[in-house]
Formats: sequence, structure tokens, C-alpha cells
Amino acid sequence: MKKLITAASVMTAMLFSFSSYAQDIPETITVTSSAFEHHGMVPLANSAYGDNTSIDLSWSNLPEGTVQLALVCDDPVVVEIGMMPSPFVHWVVYNIPAGASGLPAGLPADAEVSGIDDLEGMINGLNGLGRSGYFGPRPPANGQLHAYHFRVYALDADLGLEPGLNRDQLLEAVDGHVLATGMLMGHYEHME
Repeated sequence: MKKLITAASVMTAMLFSFSSYAQDIPETITVTSSAFEHHGMVPLANSAYGDNTSIDLSWSNLPEGTVQLALVCDDPVVVEIGMMPSPFVHWVVYNIPAGASGLPAGLPADAEVSGIDDLEGMINGLNGLGRSGYFGPRPPANGQLHAYHFRVYALDADLGLEPGLNRDQLLEAVDGHVLATGMLMGHYEHME
């Protein structure tokens, strides 16, 4: 019981913290993928149990003045069920040029992405394993349906961020520069 109360308290604090931060940030960006629909199931191939292939993402409805984009994918369910004190981070991407309309599937995990049209200068930040690039869903087989929030941030400046940032460092760096945001949520449950 104590564990549940602690997890609920942490989640409440996180939601309050996020809502305080996001209060003035419109959630107007539309984020989609051909891999699944919003609230759909992430395919096995895009999970770490499968091929661990990053999903494709597309976005639209960017606000005027967008100079760069950033992306964070995390799993907040691990907090709700008391597995971890903060959401597990699956992907951090930043320095995405504003002219890019999305990310193709199967992006390399290199810290600095090159040779891909419209994405020159893009950086894969550090995921929850401390590695650059995408790390797909890999929840334990515990009967819990996990949620994966692919959140896109439209930024008002080229912040010239260096490689090696994790989610918290990225969010601190973009604080005060976010014009709008949008999210695609997928689910995954590992069955034995």
C-alpha cells in the first residue's frame, strides 16, 4: 500500500509540474506515424523485443516563428506503477531543422545524424540507457499496458545544442523557447 501511495504522490507531483510548465504552451502540433494511430499499439518491429527500429513520425501545424524542433519519447507508466521514480526515456532528438516535416523510420542511432535530406545537424540525445538513438518499448511481462509519448517541441531559436544531452538537460535548455507542442501516444504490452 505504501508503494502505491508513493507512486501516486510522485505521479501527481509530475502532472502538476508538467501542467505548470505547459500552461502557456499551446498543444497545437499534429504528430502522426504510419506505424500506429494515436492510442494505437506500437508494432513488435519497433520494440526492443523486435527489430528496435525507430518509427517514422510526421508533424504539421507548426507555429509561425518555428526555427528548430525537438522530440522526446518516454514512458510515464513506469512511474504510475511504481517501477521507477521518473518516466523511462526511449528517445531524445534535437537540432531538427524547422523545414523537416518528420523523421523517417529506421534512423541510425549515431549521435550526429548526417546524409539524410532535411535533417542535417540533427542530434540523437541520450536515452534511458545512456546511449544515443532510439530504444523501443521493452516493458516487463507483468500484465501492464505501457504508454509511449512521442512529444514534439517547436522552438523559436537555433540553440546550437551539443551532442550528449538527456531528456532533462534538453528540456532545461529549451525552457523559454517552446512555441508549441504536440504528441503521438502509442501503447505496448509484452506477453510471454
